[in-house]
Amino acid sequence: MEARLNLFASPVATRFGTHLVAAGRALAESALPAVTQELVKLRASQINGCGFCTDMHTKDAAEAGEAATRLNLVAVWREATVFTEAERAALELTEQGTRIADAAGGVTDEAWANAAKHYDEEQLAALVCAIALINAFNRGNLIVRQPAGDYRPGQFA
Repeated sequence: MEARLNLFASPVATRFGTHLVAAGRALAESALPAVTQELVKLRASQINGCGFCTDMHTKDAAEAGEAATRLNLVAVWREATVFTEAERAALELTEQGTRIADAAGGVTDEAWANAAKHYDEEQLAALVCAIALINAFNRGNLIVRQPAGDYRPGQFA
């Protein structure tokens, strides 16, 4: 499979991508735990069917020391016992924020309140931004059919 468009060779896509990457750096410097950020990126990517981002975030999380069992169970986190209550709240918010078009009211008050029990306002802001950012990356990759499988951890660092 080949991408429809080489985003890395396009001047406008490169400039745009630079801003998205900078937004990601701001989130990396936030108080939201890095492991939570990777779980959010992985779950949204799975929901959206973005193979490129699923590949990337699985490999980056493993490289950072995340256990294979947890990575393998992100897609079925509700049935898994390996996630903390805070991580579960973040994953629920991620699912509802990613599937926003599927719910007439968007994110439920219950999901928001549950996340707010575990994260302070700055962490919630970072969580919302992380969900929005990974969805933007997913959509771009899906539109151009960016192939998956060749990512190397740290490739874009």
